[in-house]
Amino acid sequence: MALFVAALAIWFVIRVVDVLLLVFIAALCAVYLSAITDLLQRRFRFRRWLGLTTAVAATLAAVAGIGALIVPPVFDQTQALVSGLPQTLSDIQNVVARWASKYQVLRNTDLAAGFVASLVDDAASFLRGSILPYLRVGGKLFIEGASVIVMALYIAVRPRVYRDGILSLVAPENRAVGARVLDDAAATLRAWVVGQLLTMLVLGALTALGLLALGVPYWLAFGIFTGLAAVVPFFGSLVSTLLPALFVVGSGDWVKVLAVIALGVGVHVVEANFVVPRIMEQRVALPPVLTIAGVLIMGTLLGVVGLVVAVPVLAVAMVVLRHVVQAEVYGDTGHLEPAVLRATGEHRTPRG
Repeated sequence: MALFVAALAIWFVIRVVDVLLLVFIAALCAVYLSAITDLLQRRFRFRRWLGLTTAVAATLAAVAGIGALIVPPVFDQTQALVSGLPQTLSDIQNVVARWASKYQVLRNTDLAAGFVASLVDDAASFLRGSILPYLRVGGKLFIEGASVIVMALYIAVRPRVYRDGILSLVAPENRAVGARVLDDAAATLRAWVVGQLLTMLVLGALTALGLLALGVPYWLAFGIFTGLAAVVPFFGSLVSTLLPALFVVGSGDWVKVLAVIALGVGVHVVEANFVVPRIMEQRVALPPVLTIAGVLIMGTLLGVVGLVVAVPVLAVAMVVLRHVVQAEVYGDTGHLEPAVLRATGEHRTPRG
């Protein structure tokens, strides 16, 4: 009977995984709104509904203001980039062929040109398989986006209702553990959301200014892309570093190509060693190999949306493992924060 119930639960989760993904994204949005609302409540004694309204209004105003400043030039640069893409690819292949005639290591021109062509084909295939389906189904995308916003607002205005609802599904003797898991997961997601937004802002600004100083075309579009790509660990950094360099290859200037790559590496080193640790306070510190594997798995299962939510999903899974497996099953509480241990009252013994 237990196996049948477990199989039924797994089948149900697989069938509704898209809906669960929307709920998780709504929870991330609610965490962001709750962070601002809680700050307004503590500092200015706002009521919950007034703080949430202010948070939403401030977010919309910020998005509208930033959009009014950067959308026109970004749109112009992106349009120019797309329209000039065939000529850029032709220039890249000509430069590769010219380099191949000079350097022994690149003597196989067909191989070098084939690499560029395969790179473009792979990128186009990714866009067709991951992004274009969403663009085709505009009505579904609108409904899902509106659903996420509405759910986020409901969760943010009364988060304890949903927290208590989840705890009510846990056995009474395990509710203290469940409460600690939910509190730690909420703090972890809040650290990730705030840290990710600030990281995207810093990366985008530093990349745009650096590319502008190097005289790289479409510097603002590449800067915005770098900020957005930062949500995908490792792979976003890799693509956002190589893409501007690939467009500079068409100029045939080796020094500028290496300078653009060095800029991308330097910016991401600053992000990894100074920005992220200070903002996220080690709460979302995940092993690099585990992070890369999680991104690959989520991208394979859920496409481009899976790439975006891979890290927060993995962070929540690590929270559950810390509290349930390590602390409750094995009795190892050394990895928990002092505040968590004080809340429990004492170290728990491992279950037999």
